[in-house]
Amino acid sequence: MNRRDGRFRKHFSASLTDFLFPVFQQELDTKHDKYERLVKISRDVTIESKRTIFLLHRVTSVPDAEDILNEADVKLDGVRQKIGLIAEELRGEDIHQFHRAFTPGIQEYVEAVSFQHYIRHHSLISLEEINARLVFMRTETHDAQVLTFQVTPSDYLLGVADLTGELMRMCISSVGNGDINTPFRLSQFLRQIHDGFSYIGNTGPYEVSKKLHTLRQSLGKVEDACYTLRVRGSEIPKHMLADVFSSRTTLIDPDEGVV
Repeated sequence: MNRRDGRFRKHFSASLTDFLFPVFQQELDTKHDKYERLVKISRDVTIESKRTIFLLHRVTSVPDAEDILNEADVKLDGVRQKIGLIAEELRGEDIHQFHRAFTPGIQEYVEAVSFQHYIRHHSLISLEEINARLVFMRTETHDAQVLTFQVTPSDYLLGVADLTGELMRMCISSVGNGDINTPFRLSQFLRQIHDGFSYIGNTGPYEVSKKLHTLRQSLGKVEDACYTLRVRGSEIPKHMLADVFSSRTTLIDPDEGVV
């Protein structure tokens, strides 16, 4: 009786494995395919966001920035449509299972949209404002359906941290064009961001604490530019300010912190 029961259990276990394995294999293949699609969409979001950032840097060399800002609006609308594809892929899914697939693109989008917002409003865009524009309408079988995508707080913070590097480059370009007011405005804004990140400290995501060092470098370079302009600005011709500033930034100790 025991030997017969053992053979039955062994046969039942083998049959159950043969039945379930294809099911699990199909589930894993489906998740893997979805992950790869999200990675591809994220790359597209990253590329278009970078192009928008490059476009926005031209505002320092034109008399009227509104045309460039409007062109950036069009590009960012296109990026949002791609984020809508991410929202479709994540419908009914656990976002945390796929977060690593699309987080690089979302961080780059936050960087681009916050850069445009700063140029237009001289302030930092909020997470709520970003998410409010990530609402999408989809029509299925004659029914309209609303899809939303929520940028996570960590992706928002990492995107803002990257923004500081673009603001530092904007400072260099402004000085090169003889604009001696923008660096002081940028310095104050970067100081506020730095203070906010310092308040978070080690309580935030690990990646945020890693980027705090780069943020401090950007702030240090901008403040160094302001010092140069304040002390020697009247002595140096405007067309030479950028060269002087660039030579001074190379002398900054990369391990030097901002106090």
